[in-house]
Amino acid sequence: MRDVKKRFWLVLLLLLTTVAVVVTSVFVKEHGESVIYSIRVDNSLTANQDANTSKGKDVKTTRRKDTETKNLSASLRPPIPASLQVSGEQLFAHVQRLNFTRHTPAERSRTRAYITTELKKFGWKPQLEKFEDGVNIFAEKPGTDKNAGAILVGAHYDSVYISPGADDNASGVAVVLEIARLLGSRPTPRTLQLAFFDKEEAGLLGSKAFVTNKKHLENLQGVIVMDMVGYACHTPGCQKYPTGLPVTPPSDKGDFLAVVGDTEHLPLLHAFQNSQMLPPISFNKESSKGTIESIPPVLTLPIPLKGLLTPDTLRSDHAPFWYQGVGAVLVTDTANLRTPHYHQPSDVPATLDRKFLTGAAQLVVNTTSTLLENSDALELHP
Repeated sequence: MRDVKKRFWLVLLLLLTTVAVVVTSVFVKEHGESVIYSIRVDNSLTANQDANTSKGKDVKTTRRKDTETKNLSASLRPPIPASLQVSGEQLFAHVQRLNFTRHTPAERSRTRAYITTELKKFGWKPQLEKFEDGVNIFAEKPGTDKNAGAILVGAHYDSVYISPGADDNASGVAVVLEIARLLGSRPTPRTLQLAFFDKEEAGLLGSKAFVTNKKHLENLQGVIVMDMVGYACHTPGCQKYPTGLPVTPPSDKGDFLAVVGDTEHLPLLHAFQNSQMLPPISFNKESSKGTIESIPPVLTLPIPLKGLLTPDTLRSDHAPFWYQGVGAVLVTDTANLRTPHYHQPSDVPATLDRKFLTGAAQLVVNTTSTLLENSDALELHP
């Protein structure tokens, strides 16, 4: 009798194990993108080549195949048109012209004057939107398809009282102005909106006021917020991470860009992943060295529960949009986890990495252009 019972329990245990394995496999296959933090760096071909070599295969044959595969992959991705290539010279010029503290009413008024003047040069009609203790700047270029909705790109323009804020956040303002220059006269199905938020450093006051205007949220399909996108460090150990971060860090160097979004709007994160896979292009053509730059690696962070368990992910102007149910991402160089100049008088243009800022700007331009032109870019596919 005991033998019968043992056989029964063994059979039952085997069945339960089989069911668990099948269910787990299906779950991982269907939901892996939403529960796994991901980084995509275009080095898979090299990894495959090393693996094949270690197995004793013909190295020349392997390398030739890998080269052919890489060339084919690149040929299938359209090159970035010249009309969408960012200018490092233009970006850095904006940062240098904003090289002053932007904290007092007079300083912020001076900043608004610069931003609105630049927008008008590019054919935009900026509007000043006042709220208690501050003023946001808003501009809009209507799309060709009224039913396609709008994409908003924004950055805060104020700084803390002791810092000129070259990285925080003249760098973000510069990228939005470059988008205004490149995309202002480009017809797209979706509407392009630009926002420059005031009083971010005082508690996200500008973006909180912005989302209370329900008209701003009508048919808004996605938001891209930049806050500190110009600093990189290249020595081992210079990049820090929050304790308990459930992701394998891409590097102990601060040479990547982080894109933070909520898990309810994963296609917005996917758009950034896809944009970084475009072929390298020539940046900073004015450089005497003729350096060929590429878009920096991207670390995408899908945040569950609107950041309830990770409050550090709610520190910028994307957060108010999350709580309105609007998909929004924060694009950042990780702020105080990387730069020693965070909220310091030393946050000046000379401490920025010009190549990194240019690559970050190109990533945002690529993604914004794709979202404006492709109505399916934000669809959640099974």
